[in-house]
Amino acid sequence: MRAQGEAIRDMVGSLLRRAKGRGPFRHGGLVALVILLAFNALVTPNFLQLQTLFVNVSQVATIAIVALGMTLVIATAGIDLSVGAVMALAGATAPLIFMSAFGQAYPVTGLVLAFVVPLIVAAACGLFNGLIVSVLGVQPIVATLILFISGRGLAQLLTNGNLQTFSNPAFSYLGAGKILGLPFQGWLALALAGSIFWLVNRTAFGRCILAIGGNERAAMLAGMPIRSVKIGVYMICAVLSGIAGLIVVAINSASDAARNGNLMELDAIAAAVVGGALLQGGRAPVFGALVGAVIIQLVRYTLLANGVEDEVALIAKALIIVLAVYVQQARKE
Repeated sequence: MRAQGEAIRDMVGSLLRRAKGRGPFRHGGLVALVILLAFNALVTPNFLQLQTLFVNVSQVATIAIVALGMTLVIATAGIDLSVGAVMALAGATAPLIFMSAFGQAYPVTGLVLAFVVPLIVAAACGLFNGLIVSVLGVQPIVATLILFISGRGLAQLLTNGNLQTFSNPAFSYLGAGKILGLPFQGWLALALAGSIFWLVNRTAFGRCILAIGGNERAAMLAGMPIRSVKIGVYMICAVLSGIAGLIVVAINSASDAARNGNLMELDAIAAAVVGGALLQGGRAPVFGALVGAVIIQLVRYTLLANGVEDEVALIAKALIIVLAVYVQQARKE
């Protein structure tokens, strides 16, 4: 009987170990997404209406775009806490340009600069983060904390702490435009995801990202440009955050440096981890980040649509990160 019991225990243990490598553990993001969609379709009023789809796509696009950059950073075993501040800084810069005297005198040039200059500013923020991490050797969580604190303060200084409202249909198209009935920013997020997927899977730069996250010392001994790759990754993350900041401003036809990108770092990290990114680095599941972003948005929408306070959504997001980390640990056993 003891031998039979041990055989049954071993068999159950084997099945559990195999289950951790497949099914809900392997595709937990997709399973969670299906459950959320089914729950809302059955319980949440008006969930299946096109207007609801439009609202959710509009909201999820910014999370997805920032999560793509965060996924690359996490793939190098790093983290970027400054994404929300970079959104605020880029969003504050754009209206200042096309609403300036120069922008009013040369509206086309001013509009172009309103898209270009904020992204240059964002790239400079990424360069700053990358240099501190790769050259000075500061831990990423500490290095990016600098801009997390100072970036939003700089954005508020640029705007004198005031809400900047404007009316510019050409700029607002970034947030209010539609293609085939869906928000423009949704298509933009998909296009950026395709570009990042190509970067990771089809270029030497992408292979270096995964190698650095997998084993940085081995990558260094193999002659890979560790510093350049890390700087490039933080710059890409910052530019994507800048794009997301411009989208928020375009949606609202206003720039609020105090609120633009607020707590986006939490959403982006959660989306990346839920999408399958490993916090210890070495993986960059690009389209998993999109699934994670949709889940994060749907969790908030589900709670709000069913009368739960927004503060509870923050707790739910934190629990999602804990669960995702647990699943990651389960995969390794």
